[in-house]
Parts: sequence; C-alpha cells; structure tokens
Amino acid sequence: MTGVDRIVYRPGPGELAHTFGARLPVAHVRSGDVLEVFTQDCFGGLVRGPADLPSEVCRMPYLNPVSGPFFVEDAEPGDTLAVHIAAITPARDWGVSTTFPHFGALTSTSRTATLQPPLEERVWVYGIDQQTRTVRFQATGSDHSVDLPLDPMIGTIGVAPGGFEARSTIVPDSHGGNLDTPQLRAGATLYLGVNVHGAMLALGDGHARQGEGEACGTGVEIATTTTLIVEVVKGVPTPWPRLETDMSIMSVGCARPLEDAYRVAHHDLVGWTSALTGLHVLDAYQLVSQAGRAPIGNVCDPNYTVLAAVDKALLPVPGAAYQGAHGRMRRLAAGLR
Repeated sequence: MTGVDRIVYRPGPGELAHTFGARLPVAHVRSGDVLEVFTQDCFGGLVRGPADLPSEVCRMPYLNPVSGPFFVEDAEPGDTLAVHIAAITPARDWGVSTTFPHFGALTSTSRTATLQPPLEERVWVYGIDQQTRTVRFQATGSDHSVDLPLDPMIGTIGVAPGGFEARSTIVPDSHGGNLDTPQLRAGATLYLGVNVHGAMLALGDGHARQGEGEACGTGVEIATTTTLIVEVVKGVPTPWPRLETDMSIMSVGCARPLEDAYRVAHHDLVGWTSALTGLHVLDAYQLVSQAGRAPIGNVCDPNYTVLAAVDKALLPVPGAAYQGAHGRMRRLAAGLR
C-alpha cells in the first residue's frame, strides 16, 4: 500500500450527477489509488415503501444519480482506464424494485407504442440480510416469500463520452453508463476507453441483485459503499467496455435492436481474443461461437446491453490483458481486507 492513497467520497447535497460529461470533477485521483464511494440508488433514496410510487416522488430527468466524476491524473484520450471493483456493500438493510408506466421489457413504451394501458405501478420492498447474504422477495398479492442470494453489483459506471457530449446516466453506450449487468460485481475489472483529459469516472445505481435482462426495468435497487481501484493503461485504446475476472474475459455491446448489441459485443470479443492469443481471427470466431456465453444486461434502457464472454482456460495461453492490470489490482484489493 506504499504510495497508494485511499480517497473516501460521500456526495453532499446537490452533488449527485445525472450525466456523464459536462460536469466538473468532485475529486482528483491517481493511477493506483483506492476510491471508497457512497452511491445512491436509482431513485435517489426517495422510494422507501409501497406508498412511494416513483411517478409521484421522483422527477424526470433526476433519476439514476451517480457519484462523481473523478478526475484521474494522467488519463488521456487513447488510454484505457482500468477500474477494479474491490467491494460493494449495501448501505441499508433494504432495497426496492418497481413496475411503473411505460418502462420495462413487457409493457408499452414510447419506442414500442401499443394501445393497451400501461402496467400498474407497484413497489416491492426487499429485506437485505448481510449476515446470511440473502435478499428476501415478498409477493404483494399473496403470502409467498423466498430468500434469494445477495449478489451486489454496480448498475451504472462510466467515463465522459468524447466530442463534448453529455449523456444521460440512463443510457449505456461505448463510454459505459447504465450497463446493468450482474457481471459488474466485486472481483471484476472494467476497462473503459478514455475520451477526455482525466477520464471523468462516475458510478451509481447499485443493485442487491438483478436477473439477467432486468426485465421489469429495475433490479433490487440499493445505496452502496463501493470500493474501487483505478489504474491508467497508457497508449492502449478500448473501443467498447470490457470486463475481466479471474475466470473470463467479456466484451460489452450497447445498441438497439438487441441483435446489434449482440453483434457489437461478439465482434469486440473475437478481436480481443485474437489479439491476446495470436489466433487467426476466424479461429477466434469459431472458438467463441462454440465456447462463448452471451449474458444479457438489460432490455429496457434507451440502448440494450449484451455481453460476450469466454473462459480464459479455453484460450491458448493468452497474454495478460492490459499489461496484467486485473492481476495487479486483484492483489492490491486482497490486501485491503
């Protein structure tokens, strides 16, 4: 830990952001620093019980707030920002999920316009037990309940987009953003291409757990204390977000329709696999076709998110991705406990 700073950040009133880009930094960090951040849930903490209908207590576009941005010293366009998720701890003993009008995979939306009425707006409150590592589902129309595994994740994380753009935190794209994939859990390293001086990293939208696809439009939404380690990989571009765990490498595609998100993710993973291993691109394509996985992040946001994943053990002695950044930060994270 010599020479490594630990920055603790808890946003004050009015400091939460609702865009990536067009924001001044809340703090400066250096490559190798540890960052401990309080993040608010996607409703800004305003939905706390069944009577708190989002359409009544929340105001558009002030949804999905993120903490940040954090200016990362020495990060320049053309570099990659490696972000290792060391820990995600629920900040409360409860979380919420909802259905609400014109949002979610199984209802009429502004882009899939139909004549039937929107789904009923309803709130579910989940109890979170960190001792037993469970999240309790309680049906609202019957007495059924079941304990689900606590599996915290960060739904929204990204850097400022290029071209002087500001993007809503609800949108996932090549800069990251509202990726909503359960793979963004503790132990994973996220790679993001840097588009502006300082990268401008921000994060929020924690989930106690989420099914793949986030069908109803919300996970079990929670506030968190999230611990990150950041590292700048100089001179290495990353066109789309990528993830690395001890077991797998994954590429993220964001687009509509869903098949284009699938194509983006798999195009990137095939190229990444070829570059890491020396396999001919068609051999990499064939291997990913037979051994890969395609977990869906979300099918409800302005862009949909699909991942393409392959296990490292199936690759022919792959080179270390991003100069071994995942392994270095994984070891540093182990020393934080």
